[in-house]
Amino acid sequence: MKATSPPPAAALPQAEPGGASRLRRAPSPHAKGSRLKTALRAAAPALLGYASVRIIGIAVLAWWAQNRGADLGELLGRRWDSVWYLGIVQHGYDAAIPPPGAQGVSRSNLAFFPLYPAMVWVASHLLPLAASTAGLLISWAFSLAAAWGIFEVGRQLHDRRTGVVLAVLWGVLPHALTESMAYTEPVFTAFAAWSLSMALRRRWIAAALLSVLAGLTRPTGIALAGAISLAALVALWQHWRTRREVDAEPAPAPWRPLVAVVLAPLGWLAYVVWVGLRLHRVDGYFLVQSEWGSTFDGGVYTVDNVIQFFSKSPNTALVIAVIVGTLISSVVLFLLCILDRVPLPLLAYTAAALVITLGGAGFFHAKARFLIPVFPLLLPVARAIARARVSRAAVLLGTGAVLSAVYGGHLALIWTRSP
Repeated sequence: MKATSPPPAAALPQAEPGGASRLRRAPSPHAKGSRLKTALRAAAPALLGYASVRIIGIAVLAWWAQNRGADLGELLGRRWDSVWYLGIVQHGYDAAIPPPGAQGVSRSNLAFFPLYPAMVWVASHLLPLAASTAGLLISWAFSLAAAWGIFEVGRQLHDRRTGVVLAVLWGVLPHALTESMAYTEPVFTAFAAWSLSMALRRRWIAAALLSVLAGLTRPTGIALAGAISLAALVALWQHWRTRREVDAEPAPAPWRPLVAVVLAPLGWLAYVVWVGLRLHRVDGYFLVQSEWGSTFDGGVYTVDNVIQFFSKSPNTALVIAVIVGTLISSVVLFLLCILDRVPLPLLAYTAAALVITLGGAGFFHAKARFLIPVFPLLLPVARAIARARVSRAAVLLGTGAVLSAVYGGHLALIWTRSP
């Protein structure tokens, strides 16, 4: 019999194979509750830190809005994309692409994915809440769930302190205001973070189911689905290669990764197919997006806007300067993630989301917001801050919270386009 050689360094953290057939005793409800309490206690600093920085952001906006005579509820829950979601809640989806409006643009609400408005509809019918209030509460709840999931990813990859810093960093991003608005970013990020956390544990069915939900929430759900499917395929390949190297008898492929490969993209595919059927066109969803001015040109539009920023008048809006800085930083941080050998699921998700965001034409003013769910980009920064002394880390994160709060007020009250 051949000498057993150690398996090569895996692209995924080692865990029990996804298709293990051992009989397992189902944990009792008491054991499940105990594990949940333990996990919640571990995540408490991250959740408190995240909630604190977001409360600072909302408090600054509330004070600023009061001084300007603006309605805080409207700023957070009844503007821009929120209005489109509320329209879907109240009237449903368009049966066809509407005729061009005053600006010659045909914008259909079919561009917006269905899970978030469905949750708002259910909450507003089950609870004595206006739809806009229900939307805000859902976004706030999911922002905490997202912070918890982000903490878990940081803890799994490094340690608890890195997880805490990672969650707080996500809450002080320049466009973090949208994490507290009736938008889909917090909902999608929660599904993405927990899906990636499950993939790191090789809990493939859970990862794929969360990917399905993410795919029903935002168009970039396809980036997450691709990452989960790819990671599951790599897990299958590692399984077969390891058995071959140890000269083991052939065995059936683990069924969980196989199911995950197929299951992960179904949410995104289901909505895209449904839109096609509704419009009686195979490319119906992509037609809707093109009517909104959102297409894919491989990055030509993005690069052109960045070049214009550096070559034109210095009186460029603050928001555009922040967006350009965010886009350039995202590329640098992605390269650092590669050098740090971030695990495959996170790296694949980040790469796909960057391709979609940077390669898309249109909505340059929203590209920094589109990157909010791509939290793995923050891993190199989180590691660096986590290694610093507590006092220095607190100063850095506190400064970030104040700057994010002031900039968030600017986005909501001064900037004249969607944040």
